[in-house]
Amino acid sequence: MTAPIKRNETLQIISREHHFALLLCWKIREGLKKNIEAKRIQDYIDWFWENNLIHHFEIEEASLFTILPIENELYKKAIDEHESLRKLFSEKNKTKEILENIAYELDAHVRFEERTLFNVLQILATKEQLQQIEQHHNYKILDDWEDEFWVSKN
Repeated sequence: MTAPIKRNETLQIISREHHFALLLCWKIREGLKKNIEAKRIQDYIDWFWENNLIHHFEIEEASLFTILPIENELYKKAIDEHESLRKLFSEKNKTKEILENIAYELDAHVRFEERTLFNVLQILATKEQLQQIEQHHNYKILDDWEDEFWVSKN
């Protein structure tokens, strides 16, 4: 059995943000399970996207993914998944199907980054590249939404 790779401190910061992204997926699924009106879920998703994920994606694309050459398959996959997620999040009228797709694709993307991409980046990244990521990373995840539809009964 191989010991897990100790995550670099800089990547741990991004991993903590991934925790909130996975929590978003859970909240979407809980809302759908409880038959919460799609508009209530959409309002939260739109707020979370604007206040958290847009900046997170920008940092990853500007200073994390670029550790890899653009012809690298992992780089291409990460960029493609970001683009697909951007399209889903930009939908003005998020149907139940779109909400399910957001939860599924975001969950799969975070797990790809955590289980595959970060392991490679951690090996390839120079100390300077990791410092650059830290310098760009100057915000805190906001998660103070009042309508906690994921815990309500209706």
